Amino acid sequence: MIKSVGYAAQSASTPLGLFTFERRELGPHDVQIEILYCGVCHSDLHTVANEWKNTVYPVVPGHEIVGRVVKIGEQVSKFKVGETAGVGCMVDSCRTCPNCRESFEQYCDNEIIFTYNSPEKQTGKTTYGGYSNQIVVDENYVLRVSEKLDLAGVAPLLCAGITTYSPLRYWKVGKGDKVGIVGLGGLGHMGLKLAHAFGAYTVLFTTSSSKTEDAKRLGADEVVISKNSDEMNKHINSFDFILNTVSVSHDLDAYTQLLKRGGTLCLLGVPENPHPSPNIGNLIFKRRVIAGSMIGGIQETQEMLDFCAEHNIVSDIELIPIQKINQAYKRMLKSDVKYRFVIDMASLKEE
Repeated sequence: MIKSVGYAAQSASTPLGLFTFERRELGPHDVQIEILYCGVCHSDLHTVANEWKNTVYPVVPGHEIVGRVVKIGEQVSKFKVGETAGVGCMVDSCRTCPNCRESFEQYCDNEIIFTYNSPEKQTGKTTYGGYSNQIVVDENYVLRVSEKLDLAGVAPLLCAGITTYSPLRYWKVGKGDKVGIVGLGGLGHMGLKLAHAFGAYTVLFTTSSSKTEDAKRLGADEVVISKNSDEMNKHINSFDFILNTVSVSHDLDAYTQLLKRGGTLCLLGVPENPHPSPNIGNLIFKRRVIAGSMIGGIQETQEMLDFCAEHNIVSDIELIPIQKINQAYKRMLKSDVKYRFVIDMASLKEE
């Protein structure tokens, strides 16, 4: 086994702290990665607090990982020692179900293995994530990362980037489309950047007028204050697609009525408490759709990383040492970050 160190939560009520543990020895298709940067996702916070009622403690969060390959298994063909690599939200799946065979591993019917808080297929032990010095992953679930981009800014692309890229691609967002992005956080700011890069007319919905200037810098053509009913009513029946990134329970009818006939409202956030049931008439009389989307498959995630490298797109981040992770969580609860915390894992060596 490979001795490793990271930060873990021992319970829902205790702060994250130093934790030593073991990674599995490399199998023939495994890649060992020294972690350089790890993004901090709201899913980390939800899991640490056991808000989804499935956390196994101790939990080492982190699924936005960028690092350097330091060792490879004897049959690895996709990576060489010294190359830059990324690991996102999953590290394995069944590989045999229809979804896996069609490169939709994130919707695996049988046994998707998440980067943390999942039973590892090889050992049966719980997976530990990227708030650590190293990780061992099957090469088929490792991504190539371009050295052209700021590596710290790349890390959140492995979750926030692909989570917004995948639905925008699936619903074929592009030039001539009017697209809404609800919420300007880690997901929302990536949604703005990507929708703008795809050529869509992009509108941000926010409750705060103070975000207008920043939203336009990130790619918004227009900003609508969602609390202002007059502003909202100006856009009724006009959107092709709306991407809702908000992860707290709220009224969806305010957005479904803005869709054109056949338009789609896609939900990305998972609230602790369910959304109120939508007005079905809003859907039926315009053939509108409420849908959901979750991250992306490995092939699509690689496409996203390549697209971002080509268009010089990275996340807006605040780089922190691992020792400030608990303060970062408190700030995230107050939306006090633009727009993603990323941990500089070199700071772990100071422990």
